[in-house]
Amino acid sequence: MSANTTPFADLNLVEHPEGGRFAEYYRSAATVTTARGERPAGTAIYYSLNPSEISAFHRLAHDELWCWHAGGVIRLHIIAPDGSYRTVDLGERKGAEQYATTVHAGCWFGAECFQAPTLVSAIVVPGFDFLDFELANRATMLKEFPHLSTIVERLTAQEYHAPTHRNNTEDS
Repeated sequence: MSANTTPFADLNLVEHPEGGRFAEYYRSAATVTTARGERPAGTAIYYSLNPSEISAFHRLAHDELWCWHAGGVIRLHIIAPDGSYRTVDLGERKGAEQYATTVHAGCWFGAECFQAPTLVSAIVVPGFDFLDFELANRATMLKEFPHLSTIVERLTAQEYHAPTHRNNTEDS
C-alpha cells in the first residue's frame, strides 16, 4: 500500500526513515535542556505500519511511549543495552496484547505488524529530534548481537539512509 491508499490517509502521513509512515500532531512549546541540547518538552506522532512493512531497528536518546489506536497487532522487538531481548504485542487485547508500552532510551527496537494496517502514537519525552535517532547498521548489529541474527536480519536494511532533516516535520 502506498502512503495515500492506507486506511489512515486522512492523517496525511509521510514516509519515515525507519519504514512506515508518520505525522507529528504535538510538539510542546516548552523546551528542556538535554545533554544533546535544547529539545521540546515532548512530541507525539501518529505512526502507521502495514503487514508487508517493517519499522527497522533504531534507538533513541529518550524514552518513547507507544500507544495502540487501531488496526492489527503490532509487535515491538526490543534489545536492551545488555543484549537481552523481548517482544511486546500492542493491539485490541484479544490475547496477550497490551494497549501501550514504553521503550527506554538506548534500547534498539523495531516493529512489524500482523493482520491489518496498524495505527499507533509514539510519544517522546523530552521531545523527538532526528539528532537523537540512530538507525541500526546490519553488520554492526550482527557482530554485537549474534544470538539475535534472525531478527536482526529481518528488521534491518542492507543500506543505511540518514535522515535528510533534523526534526520530524515537513518544513524543518
